[in-house]
Amino acid sequence: MLGRLLGCSPRLWRPMARPVLRPTRAVGDKAKGAQDTALQMANPDYKALKNDRSPTNFDKKVLVWAGRFKREEDIPKYISSEVLDAARNSVRIKVCYIMIALTLLGCLAMVITGKEAAKRDHTLLMKNVEKKAKWRAEVEKDQEAAVVKPQ
Repeated sequence: MLGRLLGCSPRLWRPMARPVLRPTRAVGDKAKGAQDTALQMANPDYKALKNDRSPTNFDKKVLVWAGRFKREEDIPKYISSEVLDAARNSVRIKVCYIMIALTLLGCLAMVITGKEAAKRDHTLLMKNVEKKAKWRAEVEKDQEAAVVKPQ
């Protein structure tokens, strides 16, 4: 139907739409990651493949926090980019959960403090009334001072 709307046959636009719908790589394949690490630990002369890379200190912290390795010393010299991407994604999800929890705690704290302030009659309306009364008193003092000066 899209091809008819665009004025060309479906055979022309289908090959262009297909790569968008197809996943480009597998994410979070723990078995493959375990095989890669076992291969790297068994063979110290392991040559890094095209998608393997040496992890930075931050990458090592991410891999440990994601639960891929127990300690930073256990991380091999080269890891595949898929393992690192999966670890980053799981850490990203954990951080999002932490941010959601902190947001809910902040909202709860604001509700509690707002209710306490309302009980003490310490509301924005009262603050504004006090501020305007103070301004009016200052204006009256200025006007009295202006009246007293010319005499």
